[in-house]
Amino acid sequence: MKTLGLIGWRGMVGSVLMQRMHEEGDFNIVHPIFFSTSQYGQVAPILDGKPTGILQNALDINALQALDIIITCQGVEYTKRIYHKLRSTGWSGYWIDAASTLRMTDDAIIILDPINYQVIYDGLDSGVKTFVGSNCTVSLMLMSLGGLFAHNLVEWVSVATYQAASGSGAHHMRELLNQMGVIHHHVKKELQNPTSSILEIERKVTRITKNDILKENCTVPLAGNLIPCIDQYLHNGQTLEEWKGQAETNKILNTTHTIPIDGICVRIGALRCHSQALTLKLKQNIPLLDIEQYITAHNSWVKIIPNDREMTLRQLTPVMVSGTLNVPIGRLRKLNIGPKYVSAFTVGDQLLWGAAEPLRRMLRLLLS
Repeated sequence: MKTLGLIGWRGMVGSVLMQRMHEEGDFNIVHPIFFSTSQYGQVAPILDGKPTGILQNALDINALQALDIIITCQGVEYTKRIYHKLRSTGWSGYWIDAASTLRMTDDAIIILDPINYQVIYDGLDSGVKTFVGSNCTVSLMLMSLGGLFAHNLVEWVSVATYQAASGSGAHHMRELLNQMGVIHHHVKKELQNPTSSILEIERKVTRITKNDILKENCTVPLAGNLIPCIDQYLHNGQTLEEWKGQAETNKILNTTHTIPIDGICVRIGALRCHSQALTLKLKQNIPLLDIEQYITAHNSWVKIIPNDREMTLRQLTPVMVSGTLNVPIGRLRKLNIGPKYVSAFTVGDQLLWGAAEPLRRMLRLLLS
């Protein structure tokens, strides 16, 4: 039985990973050892009534060397600090990472097995030992459009994202909820009075939001607002989050000719589901029904939502998708600008297919 080291398992992505591993029985086929950077020496988690020993020191290279497989959700700084130091000792185990640090390195494969199983399989066959989860919006876009990419039908993609607070971390989610609470507290009496002016309420909310709301993590208020840029700016005015769309997608697909992908990434006040409005130019004029069939046939999680008002409102929203592996895609139609241009809107859980699930499935591939 392979020895698996789990690092960063108490964080948001790590907690979702733990839940999914428990649901799928993954802990029954590995020997798990839990690590911590701050609480080593304490009792490790109990799994199905069975103790797993003592938390080990996640900074102890000797302890890490004893592992067959490492899954880390500890973040960018941990990977920067430990990965190369561990590899330099000659450790030849498998490293599975949620952080972005190693994604674009030549000796790592970005993992999303429903999309690039063959790339992963070929990498394993050639001795690749480092596997990294992709950017969340990239994973979710590919899960929804996988059938079109698989048939080499996509000429380019323009995307506008509507990204949840979870993409920035647990502190941002808490801050968003606290902001909502502050706003409601200040206008609660007015809302209870049906004769109060909604414009007066709006002015009060706007004043409070601008001046009195906690914004330590988001830097600007997110409740009742949005943030039209995510991550640092690059020299061309693009943000790093926007750059990842093309760079990571083409690496995942192992393309020989770059598929252009660009757009604007926006943070909104959803909790854990990312949404994306997509404009595609296809290489051929394909009937919409064929497009839908290509998408549906590709994987078990994508679902076509008919372009109908009631179905869209019921099934194509963050609230309906949150906490599930479903990746619905709807608003599919040919655009007026030409028969090769298609619009779509897709939603996916940022913590599942956007983060934890590809890591868990990579572990399963290694164990199989």
